[in-house]
Amino acid sequence: MERWSGLTADEMLLLETTFWSSGGSRHRMAERLAFSKSKTNALIAGLVDQGILAEAGLQQSSGGRRAENLQLSGTLGVLVGIDIGATSLDIAVLRPDLQPVAQHAEAADVRQGPGVVLARVRVILRELLARCGVNARQVLGIGIGVPGPVNFQSGQLVNPPLMPAWDGFSIRDLLREDYAAPVFVDNDVNLMALGELWRLKRSLSNFLVIKVGTGIGCGIVCHGEVYRGAAGSAGDVGHICVDQEGPRCHCGNVGCVEVMAAGPAITRMAVQAANDGQSEALAECLRRTGRIDATDVGHAGRAGDAAANGIIQKAGSLLGQMLASVVNFFNPSHIFIGGGITHIGPLFLAAVRQSVYQRSLALSTRHLEIQYTPLGAQAGITGAGVLAMQETLKVRGVAP
Repeated sequence: MERWSGLTADEMLLLETTFWSSGGSRHRMAERLAFSKSKTNALIAGLVDQGILAEAGLQQSSGGRRAENLQLSGTLGVLVGIDIGATSLDIAVLRPDLQPVAQHAEAADVRQGPGVVLARVRVILRELLARCGVNARQVLGIGIGVPGPVNFQSGQLVNPPLMPAWDGFSIRDLLREDYAAPVFVDNDVNLMALGELWRLKRSLSNFLVIKVGTGIGCGIVCHGEVYRGAAGSAGDVGHICVDQEGPRCHCGNVGCVEVMAAGPAITRMAVQAANDGQSEALAECLRRTGRIDATDVGHAGRAGDAAANGIIQKAGSLLGQMLASVVNFFNPSHIFIGGGITHIGPLFLAAVRQSVYQRSLALSTRHLEIQYTPLGAQAGITGAGVLAMQETLKVRGVAP
């Protein structure tokens, strides 16, 4: 950690730009920072000498001497990304350039409460660090995603519908018992949005990331930054009503898109179709495994099962109905959809697109692209690493 102390504001800005540009040349850094070439070269030389920046492989030549890629030095230490889902746990140890060094995923249940889940997190993390030959002091920063609204300043969940036992619990304080590194907690979909922003090297400024799993949430990127709102609950779109006569949601209201189109709703519709004799494929799946999930519905749909395709169309259409309102309001350039729903396949995406384009204003959708998140299952972990590195760079002491 000593290597961070005493760096100037310009040096910290150069580190942050290097992280976000992922392998830029000296010339490109000078352009991005609007610094002179001589100033940029001097800053880079100093940081390379200190072992904070490293010059990696050569870039493709465009004539003349080939430029070297700059990146944060791997000797700085490691980042930890923790993605806590409603039913899963994904933990990774990452290099400063976000390449995973070790990773572990397993099923989990957040309803068991923070004591049980975080005890498991601590055990897994110790095992992963040991596997990498890294000790706790070499952890630079820790980023954590959770499926609920988070007060970003305090790092605490606020009335999380899917995980009520976590309300006001300090994850940060618990992990401080093991690590001196700063700990940052955010909503899981905000982290997915951060992951996409990093993948895109900030080339898109206004887009949405929708996660459809046990719940439905939205990460908002506005003017190139994740937008969290006044109290940290921006993007809680799962509780937008899509049917006044719909079923009651666990939040207490009726007809929320989450209770009608998220993973559990798809499973509920599929089990009903199996039991009612509407779908032989789903009935066979239920007999064989005793359960049905969204992936099974997708398989049945692709095999031509009419009932499965009807369920996929309905869920996609309801999600699109909600998104149409958000699109009219926010006018994003792209919507990336992630979470367990992506296993269903192209029919769900087609139903979402049709519903959005049908219901949104022509101007809002003229250049709108809707697709599954390219980062896929790695979106949450990548975003957790981005959060850890970005916020660690911000909180490090800067010399005047």
